Amino acid sequence: MVANTLVISAHNIQLRLATMQDLDALENIELECFENDRLSRRRISYWIKAAHGILVLAQKADQVLGYGLVILRNGSRSGRLYSLALLAKARGQNIAQALLLKLEELTITEQRLFMRLEVAQDNLTAIKMYKKLGYRKFGIYHQYYETGADALRFQKSIQQTTMASKVDFYPWYKQTTDFTCGPSALMMAMKYLHKNSRFDQATEIDIWRHATTIFMTSGHGGCHPLGLALAAHERGFEVEVYLTQVNNLFVDGVRSEHKKSIMRIVEQDFIEKAKDADLRVHKTEIQLSQIEAALAKGLGVICLISTYQFNGKKTPHWVAITHADERCLYLHDPDGSEGFYNEIGTRLDTNNKSDVGKSEDIDLDYQHLPILKEDFASLSVFGKSKLRTCLIIEPGKQIVDSIREAKNAFLQ
Repeated sequence: MVANTLVISAHNIQLRLATMQDLDALENIELECFENDRLSRRRISYWIKAAHGILVLAQKADQVLGYGLVILRNGSRSGRLYSLALLAKARGQNIAQALLLKLEELTITEQRLFMRLEVAQDNLTAIKMYKKLGYRKFGIYHQYYETGADALRFQKSIQQTTMASKVDFYPWYKQTTDFTCGPSALMMAMKYLHKNSRFDQATEIDIWRHATTIFMTSGHGGCHPLGLALAAHERGFEVEVYLTQVNNLFVDGVRSEHKKSIMRIVEQDFIEKAKDADLRVHKTEIQLSQIEAALAKGLGVICLISTYQFNGKKTPHWVAITHADERCLYLHDPDGSEGFYNEIGTRLDTNNKSDVGKSEDIDLDYQHLPILKEDFASLSVFGKSKLRTCLIIEPGKQIVDSIREAKNAFLQ
């Protein structure tokens, strides 16, 4: 992971916010660095004063060597790097990296989770730097610049990078089918709690067979929270289930009355088995404070969300909640498909790639995904019935005993 600060003290470089006294220096940088698409003196003045802009300078002694400008749009969870420029004599000293990292830091303080930017397709030096700092290409603007050149679009989850550099390891598993997000999320939580838990496709499919509701809107069925809880219970874990309703969880999305009747039979079977297993089932919405308390104790947490904010489709999707801080919850998303994003930083439908270039996403893009706490309530609700459900998972007595025995054997 990339550090959030970069030591450039050897070059005696100071990073600071721009003021109106810097207007001449900034205009000179524009004139030296750009032949086209320059910021006018009037626009530079505007962005120095704008509340929705962040303009940071790099200065050595009394000379301004470069600047970076981020624009913050209202209603967006992302900041946009609008311009980054250095005088020729200041290049090759990591100053551009330091500017960008400082801009990321300040953007996070403005409740933004992502940074986006455009870069000329032939600007190989800048592209190399952006990739080094964790930016991923997700699209292209054709004939974007005054010269007619194309612009590549890059994005980075800046809050995700910040968190992932601080937290302990949390295993991530990529679901191997379109319908096994529930088993995959559960497997991540169980592996986090007990390193000997199986982490393979056979287990993924086996859990799905035990937890599936048989049918969904189309294709194979999604997993019922009680079904997942029973699957974890059978593997030696204690599970606490929170759900706002027990029956008819996914029935609204199925048109066939025959399919609905089968789903109700499956649900009733889950209810009876949960009673027989003496599972702790709370027919209420879990509170954010309860999720945070569970995470603080090192317990596993998986939650059902609606994918509408990710891909525009109202599909139930299970994720593992890995960590929390004062601002965000962090998710492991098992759906490691191509990570293309819309203007507010949420993932687009991967079947709609009209604005997408070649993907360069990697598995890390789906780990510790940041969700602002204030956004979690709207994300963690599904369907017309406003279903909310979450599972708290911890090792059962047999697992705890086996872990203790293994530790004692190691110490002897």
